[in-house]
Amino acid sequence: MYKVIACDLDETLLNDQHEVSQRDIETIEKLSTMGVKFVLATGRGYNTTFDLQKKLDLYEKPNEYTISFNGGMITENRKNKALYMRGIDFDKASALFREGVRRNLTVHVYTEDVVYIWNYCDAERKYTEGRMPIEEIFCDDIDFLKGQQIIKTLYMDTDMNKLYQIADEIKKLTEGLAVSYSSNRYLEFNNRNANKGLGLRKLAEILNVDPADTIAVGDHVNDITMLNQAGLAIGVRNSNPGIMEHCDVILEATNNEDPITEIFNRYYK
Repeated sequence: MYKVIACDLDETLLNDQHEVSQRDIETIEKLSTMGVKFVLATGRGYNTTFDLQKKLDLYEKPNEYTISFNGGMITENRKNKALYMRGIDFDKASALFREGVRRNLTVHVYTEDVVYIWNYCDAERKYTEGRMPIEEIFCDDIDFLKGQQIIKTLYMDTDMNKLYQIADEIKKLTEGLAVSYSSNRYLEFNNRNANKGLGLRKLAEILNVDPADTIAVGDHVNDITMLNQAGLAIGVRNSNPGIMEHCDVILEATNNEDPITEIFNRYYK
C-alpha cells in the first residue's frame, strides 16, 4: 500500500472555486484512518494552507506534514515546526526583483510569513485574493527585507510564451537557481536544492518511507520533479500537456471531479 500521497493544490486538489470537494474531504479522512499520510505540496507558503488543513482535519496534528514554497520548506503541522528549509540569497533575490521591476512585471517576494507583491495588477489581485497573506509594495528595491530569509521570488504574466522568453533572456541572472513554471502564469525562482521532488524525497527520509511507497499528484510543470521522485506519478485530467510524459497515470477526473476519490478507488479499495 502506498504510504504517502503528496498532492499539489491549485488546479489539482482544489477545484475552480479554490475549494476541496466534500467527497474528497471524506476520502482523505478515510486515508488518514488507514495510516496514509496526505501531504499538501504547494508553491505557496505553509501558512496559506491553514484553512485547508482545518477542512482536512490535518491542522495542528502531530506527525502530519506540509511541503511548501515549491519544496523550499517542510513543516510538521503541529506548531508548524520547520524540518527543512532552503531559501535564496538576498543579493540574488534583490537582483531578480530589480529585473522584474525594470520589465514592469508583477513580482512576488516570499518570506516565511508574507508575500510582498510589486505591481499588484487587477488580474493577479483577483487570482490571489484570499489565498495568502499579501503586502503590496511600491518601492523599486527590497532593501527593507535585508536580513530576513527569502524563500523564493517569482514573476507573473498570463502569457506563458513571454515568461519562457524572459527565462531564456535572464539565464545568467538565474544561474545556480531552480527555475520552474506554475499555474499557467508564474515563472518561479527557488534555491537549487528546493523543488517539490527534493521535498518529497526529504520527507520520505524523515518518515523512513521507501520512495516507491509514495504517490505524487500534480497538474503543472513545477510538479515534474515530485512526479519523478514518487513511486506512482499521477496527473489530473486537466494537467498541462508538459507533464503528461512524467505521469504513470492520468486520471479520468479533473480538479473539479473528486480526483482523490478516484485515486482511493483505484489503489486503496
